[in-house]
Amino acid sequence: MANTIRIKKRAASGSAGAPSSLLPSELAFNENDLKLYYGFGDDGSTPPEATSIITVGGSGAYFNKTDTRTANTILSGPTTGSAAAPTFRSLVAADIPSIAHTKISDFDTGVQANRVDQLAAATNPVTGVTPTADAHFATKGYVDSTAEGLDVKDSVKVATTANITLSGTQTIDSVAISADERVLVKDQSTASQNGIYLCKSGSWARADDMAASSDAAGAFTFIEQGSTYADVGFVCSTDKGSAVVGTNNLAFTQFSGQSSVTAGDGLDKSGNELSLDLKANGGLVIESTEACVDLSASSITGTLAVGDGGTGATSASAARTALGLAIGSNVQAYDADLDTLSGCQSGAASAIAALTSTEVGILDGATVTTSELNILDGVTSTATELNLLDGVTATTTELNYVDGVTSAIQTQLDAKQASDSDLTAIAALSKSDGNFIVGNGSAWVAESGSTVRTSLGLAIGSNVQAYDADLDTLSGCQSGGASALAALTSTEIEILDGATVTTSELNILDGVTATASELNILDGVTSTASELNILDGVTSTASELNVLDGITSTTTELNLMDGGTSATSTTLASADRFVCNDNGTMKQVALSDLVTYLEDGSTSGFDVDGGTY
Repeated sequence: MANTIRIKKRAASGSAGAPSSLLPSELAFNENDLKLYYGFGDDGSTPPEATSIITVGGSGAYFNKTDTRTANTILSGPTTGSAAAPTFRSLVAADIPSIAHTKISDFDTGVQANRVDQLAAATNPVTGVTPTADAHFATKGYVDSTAEGLDVKDSVKVATTANITLSGTQTIDSVAISADERVLVKDQSTASQNGIYLCKSGSWARADDMAASSDAAGAFTFIEQGSTYADVGFVCSTDKGSAVVGTNNLAFTQFSGQSSVTAGDGLDKSGNELSLDLKANGGLVIESTEACVDLSASSITGTLAVGDGGTGATSASAARTALGLAIGSNVQAYDADLDTLSGCQSGAASAIAALTSTEVGILDGATVTTSELNILDGVTSTATELNLLDGVTATTTELNYVDGVTSAIQTQLDAKQASDSDLTAIAALSKSDGNFIVGNGSAWVAESGSTVRTSLGLAIGSNVQAYDADLDTLSGCQSGGASALAALTSTEIEILDGATVTTSELNILDGVTATASELNILDGVTSTASELNILDGVTSTASELNVLDGITSTTTELNLMDGGTSATSTTLASADRFVCNDNGTMKQVALSDLVTYLEDGSTSGFDVDGGTY
């Protein structure tokens, strides 16, 4: 099978258009716009690029003469707007040039010989005819409206109920208005703006049948929709001569639709007159043609709530309750004694109110003076403690002996130490600095610290070790650390003298099972740490490493296998070889064998693919 050559492409899901660049003579096809592009010219750069990209084929750029087209379809530019590439489209009136009647054979004979009533049936509708001269045609509708004194206009969708902004789509009288829908504008603050308009997305335009500068006097239109004016007719009531559209103030008056008014709840209707339907004694009356409230009416429904300024009740008692003023529960009934107490000094009434009947009874018959009562001012003793004085015969002088005592006298006396000979002996000893009190078997004596240590068998240097900072540091060794250090010989300790190896580097030996002989292989090795680190992470077994035994390749030759990036310019020949893994076995293979393999597309799957853009 031969090899396949594919040109560059862009998938149909991509965007239309040519690639941003092509090589000279390179092709690219866009499946989106169905165009074939060609790289034209050479800009001389390295690598070279085409100087321009041109369209050379594809149904997106050229028309296929075998494609069928629908009837009345032409190849032409756009119907309106700017120039654009031609397309097949339907024929429109603008495609047909204007032809003078002199260019049409027998026009005068064929048209002028027939009357108007012979051109169409008399019952066919005629629209858009508004006569302005005596000899103009007139429709029946125009004649009828003129006879009635009305200038009938086409109906409008809605009529305004207030001043509006004459731009954009909006909602009028509860109806959403879209572009090009007719609206009767009758309530503008500037009345000269009133008239019939066409709604637009931007500024509104006046309708042709009530254009600016036209006469609107007697113009009548019918309203189609709206919550207020649906099915109602309006007429311009401004007098002729003062009803120039866009110049004079225009007024519109409802002309029809009165019969649609009905009397709702609370209203009566008599002919065209609406009146209030008043309930007898209901609180509403008519006085001098005006409605008013009769507060003396006897049939008023409900009561006026407190929140609305009333009492919400129909009696004085219920009114007091509704207002939170019920006598005996919300407010106090009048009492002469209470009225007298209301004259107490500030705070006195609340103090009196806090007294119990027993406390009040204490004052009954009391003769004590204010000065005598003031002695108790600030006393914090309880009644029980004060009652201790009941029956005491001690004088004031005798009681004043305990003035300033802060604890129980008996407790202080009980805490005193009884007389003792040992305490007397200790009190007589010398108070020299550093002395200890020691019993010698018969008496208490004072001895120095050195004498006491000897007596206790704690002589420094003979019984106990003098303090040493290094020994104190070694005391923090982990369990077994001190005994391990004690087992080291001076020769073994000297190995560490001057060592710079880190704990992490020493830990590499943790778990090593190699024998001394195997480790001694490193004795005399001149490799650097970086070179030895090549073995970091190696999982090869000893057998696998022994494969290197006997290799005669040089370092340079081996480094070619290790990502060598230096290149040498060489002219390849069919007999040249390259190294290839042949199903697990490394072999040298001729370049000619590679060429044969690539040429067999069914086996190699090798195709020349231009890629995508």
